[in-house]
Amino acid sequence: MTFQWTAVAAFLYGEIGVILVLCLPFISPLRWQKIFMFSLWSKMAVFWNKMFLTIIVLLIVLFLDAVREVRKYSSVHVNEKAANVNSSAFDHIQMKLFRSQRNLYLSGFSLFLWLVLRRTVTLLTQLAKEMASHAALETQVNDATEAAKKYMAENERLQEALSGKGDSKKKESTDATQEKLKEEVERLKAELQKTSNAFHKAKTEGAAVKKQSESLRREYDHLMKEFEQLQVGGSGLPYKDCVLKLYQQNSVCFERIYQNL
Repeated sequence: MTFQWTAVAAFLYGEIGVILVLCLPFISPLRWQKIFMFSLWSKMAVFWNKMFLTIIVLLIVLFLDAVREVRKYSSVHVNEKAANVNSSAFDHIQMKLFRSQRNLYLSGFSLFLWLVLRRTVTLLTQLAKEMASHAALETQVNDATEAAKKYMAENERLQEALSGKGDSKKKESTDATQEKLKEEVERLKAELQKTSNAFHKAKTEGAAVKKQSESLRREYDHLMKEFEQLQVGGSGLPYKDCVLKLYQQNSVCFERIYQNL
């Protein structure tokens, strides 16, 4: 095997190994993306497209060369078989045909697996991005759900606070009304007590005036009797003295009656 076909065979074996590693189920696409984000791969990414196209061109050239060799030795094999040449020449042609067919398979599968490898890496990268975006969206949804629950709880607390505040306001207004009613009742009780005291006082004063009027009436009757006696029995002087005496005795009583009136 020449050097070029040895390199193609080694390249094919390397492609098979890399594809098998990429297809391992316990390595997630996110981990592959982290590996692809290393500084070495980022430096190689600049030349990746050029290297990919260059390898494709080389593999296509080798594949076409292998096809040409197969066609060449296949026709020679038919001709030699028809000409009935010696066995050593026929075996040499068979060996050349086998090598050309081997090279055809090596270059063909290398080209095919190279395209598969490129597609696999692209799909892993896209899948990793989708998984990362899905995780970010899930995190946002969870945050939004928690925020909604928090806002609902705060809304309920505000409603409870507002209802409690309304009840407290109603209670305060009721208490204020009751206080006003109590003050009004106390004021009316005070006025009633004051009126009752004034009534009792007036009643007492009326009884005193009535008593004094009774005493005056009796005094008046007594004076009238004395006046009649004086008219019947004596001169005017004793009469004047008697009237003056009675006036002096009852002047205090007259002043009290005048003050009460």
